[in-house]
Amino acid sequence: MSKRVYNNIIEAIGDTPMIRLNEIAKDIPAKVFAKVEYFNPGNSVKDRMALKMIEDAEKSGALKPGGTVIECTSGNTGMGLALACVVKGYKLICTSNDKQSKEKFDVLRAMGAQVFVCPTNVAPDHPDSYYSVAERMHKETPNSIWCNQYDNLSNRTAHYESTGPEIWEQTEGKITHFVVGVGTGGTISGCAKFLKEKNPNIKIWGVDTYGSVFKKYHETGEFDEKEIYPYITEGIGEDILPKNVDFSLIDKFEKVTDKDGALATRELARKEGLFLGYSCGSAFQGIRQLKDELTDDDVVVVLFHDHGSRYVGKVYNDDWMRDRGFMNDEVKTAKDLIAKHRDLPLMMCYEGEVMENVARKMRQYKISQMPVILEGKMVGSVDDRQLFEAIVDDPKMLLEPVSKVMGTPFPVVDENATIDSISKMIGKDNSAVLVSLEDGGHHIITRHDLIDAIS
Repeated sequence: MSKRVYNNIIEAIGDTPMIRLNEIAKDIPAKVFAKVEYFNPGNSVKDRMALKMIEDAEKSGALKPGGTVIECTSGNTGMGLALACVVKGYKLICTSNDKQSKEKFDVLRAMGAQVFVCPTNVAPDHPDSYYSVAERMHKETPNSIWCNQYDNLSNRTAHYESTGPEIWEQTEGKITHFVVGVGTGGTISGCAKFLKEKNPNIKIWGVDTYGSVFKKYHETGEFDEKEIYPYITEGIGEDILPKNVDFSLIDKFEKVTDKDGALATRELARKEGLFLGYSCGSAFQGIRQLKDELTDDDVVVVLFHDHGSRYVGKVYNDDWMRDRGFMNDEVKTAKDLIAKHRDLPLMMCYEGEVMENVARKMRQYKISQMPVILEGKMVGSVDDRQLFEAIVDDPKMLLEPVSKVMGTPFPVVDENATIDSISKMIGKDNSAVLVSLEDGGHHIITRHDLIDAIS
């Protein structure tokens, strides 16, 4: 039975557990502990600063009874604000961008928030950006505040007052490195300020993503717009410099790819039983990439921001991962290559079939090559390049038989042929290989199948 009884849900914010990482961290010299923030009632670290921003706005008189709270959020801050608004009786309007998971929007709406989804691929000062829309709605809504978590210093103060002290106490002051993904900058800066006041030798490592400006700005002082491009990882990285990021307190930034962050997130679930959000995998991957800078005496604390329930349709979905090239099933042989489409018929054309019909088949079935048969035997092959060259030179060729342009038959391999051997058969003059099946039929492996398997 719990020893604590709370008067409301927001009193349960904070005092989250620290859990040692074992199997996944066995190749890292240091002891690695995770500050697991999904134990907050809103399932993320953002509960802490969301409540602090509202409380400070109340104290200053900016937020009055019956008022409206407006915020631009990737989802987690919105959830923290929703908890506080429900308890305190405020209305909540959230703006977000369209790269965030649908689950986040659904949860916010379930908590009574209005949600406006804005395009991701626009500049921060564009009128349609989720920053600009939030600011505009604040100006148009009487008795409202715009929290602006990026520049509102109550954000980092929350972590100076709560998260940092908890980490220090839980490690009994033995922490040597603090690692966390950086978005608004409140968590890293607030914790860093407290921890470095306790021990200035503690290293603060920020995890960034490709497409974000943080790492280069920290190293050079240059805000390079060429660093900015769309990325998939949620919750870390920025195309602006939030006031909450105190670069003087951060010792190093490490960039992690979208793919590596996603794979590490799934690995944490399998190996540690921690069902975490996307950026948590990025944070751990940052430690993995920097492990050569650690020793057996180091005590590393990585902060895991949020829960995996908001990413079930994304990073934990195999199809979503495969569509982005993040996960490929192990493929070694011809049998593996054709496994996903083995049940589909092999499309073929006849030696006497006119090129117009062949081109129509290619369009209909979205293929670019076919074997040519005569009396049940493979006598040639044709691809869209051969058809294109013939038709461009003389449109009347559409009514000529495909035998006029076909090439030699595709090579035939058995189902145990290796990818390496198949790759050597496909080149400029040969766009596919046929696989001889156990039932006497054939299937096809194209250049695109090979690219998918090895990329």
